[in-house]
Amino acid sequence: MSAARYTALDVFRGLTVCVMIVVNTSPAGAEPFAQLQHAQWFGFTLTDLVFPSFLFAIGNSMVFAFRKPLPHKEFLLKVLRRSALIFLLGYLMYWFPFVHQTTDGAWAFNDIGHTRIMGVLQRIALCYLFASLAARYLSVRGLVILSALLLFGYWGLLYAFTPAADALTMTGNLGAKIDQFVLGLDHMYRGGAKGYEPEGLLSTLPAIVNVLAGYLCGRLILDSEDRRRTVMILSGAGLALVAAALVWSFGFPFSKRLWTSSFAVLTIGLDCLILSGIIAYVDLAERREGLGFFETFGRNPLVIYLFSELLVTVLQTFKNADGHGLYDLIGLHVFQTPLTGSWGALACAMCYMLICWALGWWMDRKHLIIKL
Repeated sequence: MSAARYTALDVFRGLTVCVMIVVNTSPAGAEPFAQLQHAQWFGFTLTDLVFPSFLFAIGNSMVFAFRKPLPHKEFLLKVLRRSALIFLLGYLMYWFPFVHQTTDGAWAFNDIGHTRIMGVLQRIALCYLFASLAARYLSVRGLVILSALLLFGYWGLLYAFTPAADALTMTGNLGAKIDQFVLGLDHMYRGGAKGYEPEGLLSTLPAIVNVLAGYLCGRLILDSEDRRRTVMILSGAGLALVAAALVWSFGFPFSKRLWTSSFAVLTIGLDCLILSGIIAYVDLAERREGLGFFETFGRNPLVIYLFSELLVTVLQTFKNADGHGLYDLIGLHVFQTPLTGSWGALACAMCYMLICWALGWWMDRKHLIIKL
């Protein structure tokens, strides 16, 4: 495989992390643009594509991580250790910074009994764990069959065990019931209705398919010597999957928050198209202009993402008398003055993203590649 192909995958990962930081860090003071927010329940926006693309990129990376054959025991220990570390970091991220400011200005420890268990990194950990085991022990045909079983099985489970009227509702669907029972209300997401978890246990099943699809695409890229043929296959597969998802959505609508199977197929199709475009730009056109910025994000994606979440959490910990965190105050008083409304919110998020990029640039200068 050529160095350019590695570049294409770094760019894809980096582009994903870049957009993820922007959509996650819009401050108070104005509504972000519609495409920089998740769809309320059903529907699809640019923001909804970001997390699935991150999972897809993890699948791409697995191909190169698994090229060196390892004994079964060593492989299992490596995968389990990495999955556990990512899950633990995600859990600690929600407990962080471990203290909070009370209404009288004093400081108190955050109650671990009310810390969210699931989340973005936790879902990444579970998807990586199951996709790694599947990639190691199943053939390509087996992976395709498993993906189909997960997608159709999830669809069937949602309707088999709950009344049709509740099957796709926020707190009445089967996944929500499982999360309420296993995780408990005190350990679930607090940004929506009580008893709802966007990174729930059952909805992780179709998300695993996003990683498996990324792995299969990575296998195609690694094994193919004909770059043009690779681009054509990825483009054709992408268009076919998008078309299939659109048809499926009539019976099983797109919902990132529920991670419906049609949503998984749609995002996989779009990622195939995006990746094929990047490979065509890098390999076929032999162009590199504008890629270095995203490569910086792509070399240490999990570290930069974790830094972006922790830094904004620290800034938001310090609040004024009105309850606004420091990051929100920066958005209100620094960015909403020259630019009002959604443009000001976007400018703030973009500047924050550049701070995170600067960390990646410094790590590049020091030749630091940290693999969680």
